[in-house]
Amino acid sequence: MGPPFAHRPVNEPVHDIARVAVLGAGSWGTAFAKVLGDAGREVRLWARRAEVAEAINATRHNPGYLPDVELPIKLTATHDPAEALDGADAVILAVPSQSLRANLTQWRDLIPDGVTVTSLAKGVELGTLKRMTEVIDDVTGVGADRLAVVSGPNLAAEIAQEEPTATVIACTDHSRAVALQTACATGYFRAYTNTDVIGAELGGAGKNVIALAVGVASGMGLGDNSRASLITRGLAEMSRLGMALGASPLTFAGLAGMGDLVATCSSPLSRNRTFGEQLGRGASLAEAERANHGQVAEGVKSCLSICELGERHGVELPIADAVRRLCHEGMTARQMAKELISRAPKPE
Repeated sequence: MGPPFAHRPVNEPVHDIARVAVLGAGSWGTAFAKVLGDAGREVRLWARRAEVAEAINATRHNPGYLPDVELPIKLTATHDPAEALDGADAVILAVPSQSLRANLTQWRDLIPDGVTVTSLAKGVELGTLKRMTEVIDDVTGVGADRLAVVSGPNLAAEIAQEEPTATVIACTDHSRAVALQTACATGYFRAYTNTDVIGAELGGAGKNVIALAVGVASGMGLGDNSRASLITRGLAEMSRLGMALGASPLTFAGLAGMGDLVATCSSPLSRNRTFGEQLGRGASLAEAERANHGQVAEGVKSCLSICELGERHGVELPIADAVRRLCHEGMTARQMAKELISRAPKPE
């Protein structure tokens, strides 16, 4: 791993970040808020429920997510979005992809002028087929140069336990990416910068769908060859779609592509993989949701928008399409496996 500022142009301005608003107190929002606090930033974490914010401030723990993790003293929680956003130098959005637009509509007038707005959500919006930064710009009008994405092999529970990991911060304004990189630099969390926002976002959205497929294979009792084949061909799908939308193929070979894909497809901490395992064992969507503590994996919804995006751009996505039909059209796991292995032979 090279020095973090290796590609920073000389005399490039840096937007100093001292105070950060993190909107969303789920696992990933809480973990990233902890990273920022450990990096010395003043963090205001917005929680949807007032009792969660009160518990965090009283106990230094988030009782619903990562309850065993002690949060830094520089992190305080609030149920009031105006309080969270007041005076913020950067805004981190950590709400689910399909609820981002509705939340932002309530928050847009509270976002301070000129700040960098960063998405932690990984998905493509149903209906509009917009990436998360496109949704943010659509609602707030802040402009693409102020929008950033964090994406990589970032399982929240491991980061909260301070296990070393790396990530990508993508922003078309490189100086803003560098400022965020500095703001979250700790001894266990290392960020790299990138200007390929499209690639970083599509890698983050696509890997959830592929992880569902890998989970299905695991639930069916299939072995490492099957899972490795799905991961590799899934990466090819993600790359094809990304390049059709203007992303760099190199992004998919990096942390926001292969790195995130491997972590999500391999770890029992991955909600998408474990959800897929339930489907592979023959569970219905509702049964898999109950087994997943009432939470639907992001890939269940993202497969719909990603397949539609592929159709719009003439990109073949056989794994994503099989996941879509498994989740929404009654295809069985065995039918899915047979169809994928029986596809017509072609060059790699």
